[in-house]
Amino acid sequence: MNDYSGTSLYRQTISDEDEARVLQIFKECDSNQKGHLSKEDIKVAVLSIFGYKPSKYEVEQLMGAGKKDERQGLNLERFQSLMFAKLSLEDPDQECRRIFNAFDIDCKGFLTLEDVKRAYQTTAPNLSESAIISCFQNLDKDRDGRISYRDFEHCMKYNTFY
Repeated sequence: MNDYSGTSLYRQTISDEDEARVLQIFKECDSNQKGHLSKEDIKVAVLSIFGYKPSKYEVEQLMGAGKKDERQGLNLERFQSLMFAKLSLEDPDQECRRIFNAFDIDCKGFLTLEDVKRAYQTTAPNLSESAIISCFQNLDKDRDGRISYRDFEHCMKYNTFY
């Protein structure tokens, strides 16, 4: 359950990278430079930051949290405050699990070379197949043709291929 009241207790600090990302996403979503985000803009912004499309209820909650007159939209200052609060409450392992699950579209509990190729085709279409295979082989330590969640998580957390 999301709390956008602005009075949440932060569990983790917001990095400079996250601050810059939130600002950049606001600017990209405020394409007409009107100084605020509409409901549709907020949907795109939340998808860009958190990787999921917010429900109509969540968008209404975000819009209502910042303004008495929600027709005007959500300004930068309030948007940042709400997004930082939400980011600070995220479990760091949740993002890793979400990415793994996005790669594992068949819900097998492991990744195959085909899963990794499919993910890279979407996120880095110009990456060569040999680079993708090399990445897969570095993560597939026991050479069984599978990357376990544990191996994936280790690479994501420590930014290493062991």
